Amino acid sequence: MIEKKQRKYDIAYLKMAKEWAKLSHCKRKQVGALIVKDKMIISDGYNGTPTGFENHCEDENEDTKWYVLHAEANAILKVASSTQACKEATLYITMSPCKECSKLIHQSGIKRLVYVQAYKDNTGLQFLEKAGVEVVHIEKL
Repeated sequence: MIEKKQRKYDIAYLKMAKEWAKLSHCKRKQVGALIVKDKMIISDGYNGTPTGFENHCEDENEDTKWYVLHAEANAILKVASSTQACKEATLYITMSPCKECSKLIHQSGIKRLVYVQAYKDNTGLQFLEKAGVEVVHIEKL
């Protein structure tokens, strides 16, 4: 019963993350993230340029600019500037993390990751599983 209830919450939060992704100005990929702790959303993020920079994520060749922040990094950084903490939280994200972001996820204390779409490189997921983070893939919302 608890598993069924948890899945219901997981799907609801992933749907919210999908809506959040629509706020991204990136053309190639729009990714959204929510950090939830004790059934409360403590942070959110989407992929985009740092504060104070132009909103366009791609350069004139349509390549992603090197300084674009990933959705999960933006969400974790928001928590860092608040009174909250990610310890024991769940990260809901529309696309699985890259290897660089997976280090941030683990180091921030997030203990559970739920994602929709798989990123082209699964090294980040392998790292998180090795680090003891529970990883859940939900394809159909």
